Order: sequence, then structure tokens, then C-alpha cells
Amino acid sequence: MKDSFFYGGQAVIEGVMMRGRQALAIGVRRPDGSIVVHEQALVPWSQRSAILRRPLLRGVVALAEALIIGIRALNFSAAQATDGEEEPLSAKEMAVSLGLAIAMTVGLFVVLPAFLIRFIQDVISHNLVLNLVEGLIKVSLFALYILAIGQMPDIKRVFQYHGAEHKAINCYEAGLPLTVDNVARQSIVHTRCGTNFILIVLLMSVFLFSFFGRPPFVERVLIHLLLLPVVAGLSYEIIRHAAKDNAWALVRWIATPGLWMQRLTTRPPEREQLEVAIAALERVLVRDGAPMADVSAEAAYVR
Repeated sequence: MKDSFFYGGQAVIEGVMMRGRQALAIGVRRPDGSIVVHEQALVPWSQRSAILRRPLLRGVVALAEALIIGIRALNFSAAQATDGEEEPLSAKEMAVSLGLAIAMTVGLFVVLPAFLIRFIQDVISHNLVLNLVEGLIKVSLFALYILAIGQMPDIKRVFQYHGAEHKAINCYEAGLPLTVDNVARQSIVHTRCGTNFILIVLLMSVFLFSFFGRPPFVERVLIHLLLLPVVAGLSYEIIRHAAKDNAWALVRWIATPGLWMQRLTTRPPEREQLEVAIAALERVLVRDGAPMADVSAEAAYVR
């Protein structure tokens, strides 16, 4: 289905969050088997100022906005999936959680690789090769991290909802009615996935950092952090272009490893999980007045 707007979302606790032009919807399967769909008006940050829609800058803005929205969606889903047993986080607690997540990401994918590269940099003479090795370390750490948390039962469920989200989006973009059977037949991977974005960020950092030689450890970490907005902006533009039908072959090639990596962050969803993804996607489509081939009645909506 041709649409100038790219719909998407993320998996949450026992559910899926979908984003549209004017609203987001969080669908969650409650312990009693019903589906609650929370709808919230949305004014993207990029619409608040023309400068925030500029190439490169819009990628940084979109990433920051997605992190905040994602934490809020997880907070809502946790409370619904446990039938109120999990108390929603306060604004301060969400800020702390976001800060800890960013700190862990920087520590694992910036500080640790920069520390490890110190032990081999004397035996590698070419800077590009050295940075390729550091990139390989980053990708390996990312894959090992995903494999490790993927063994946890709760995370396996989240990965199944991640697959359900992709299948629902793929079904809509294929112009098919949003029925469970149609959605189930779709691919479990998607070009605009966050996993793809992360992997492109890791690979792009290898290229950009090659221009800075081999600085000492602390300086190496600081340069990586300073370059992160640039890397994120470039990676966002690559993801956007790769999703187009007329994407350049080089861009498609760059995005291919991310499609492979999605096999680690998605799992085949169950029928009940597909119903939740459909419920969330249909809600934002209705809110946007977007064309739909069909509106399924497979899930019971509960406000």
C-alpha cells in the first residue's frame, strides 16, 4: 500500500504500541484475556519546528522522542498486563529508568569496545582495520546481549509481540485486509525496525571514526559520544531511504545485516498476539482516516 507516512511501533509488555500521524495506540492483552487499547493524541516533535525536520537532525529528534514514548508505553503495558499489580512509574522514576538505560548502552557499546581495543591496537597498523575490529566487537556484544536476554521467558514474549508488530505493518503496507490470517502470512522482518537502526548505527560509527586515527582511551570514548548524534542522523536517513521501493542498491545492501539480526529480536507470534497488534494498528489508522481494505472484528476492544 502506498502511503507517504510510515506507520510503525514497538513491542511492549504483553502488547504492541503503534504510532500514527495524529495518535499512538497501545494494545495490551490483560490477564482475563481481553484487549485494552489506550489511545493518545500525538504531536511529533518534528512538527513543532521546521528546523527539526531537516535531514540528519530529524533522526536525532526521532530517536529521542521514540525513547521517551517507548518508556511510557512500557509503563502503561506493565500495569495493564499485571492487572494493576505493577504500579505505574512516576515521571521521576521514568527519567531514572531512561538514564540508566542510556548509561548501560553507552557502557556496553562505547566504553567497553574502546577499552578492549587497547589490547590489540599495537598489532594492527591500519586505522580502518582497527576500527573494523572495534565494529565487529560492538556487533558481537549486541548479538550476545540479545541472545542472553532472549532466554528469559518474559523477553521471549516481547520478541513474539515484536514479530506481531512487523507482520501487522507488513500486511497493511501490502494493501491486504487486517485479518489474523492475512497478518500471519506476512514476513516477521521489516526494514524500518529498530534492530536494523541499531546495527546501522554500529556500522556507521566504524566509517566515521576512521577519520580520527587512534586516540587514547578516554579521548576515543569522548569522540564516539560526540559523533553519536551524527551517526544516529545518518543511520535514520539510511533507514528511511531503504524502506522506499526505489532505494539505491548500496542502501539496501547496508540495511541487509539488520534484517538478518532481526531474527534474534523477533519470534513467531501466536494468534492472540496478532490480534493485539491488529487492534493497536487499526486504532491509529481510524484516527488518521487512513484507507483500510478491511477492519477486522477479531479482537474485543476495552477502553
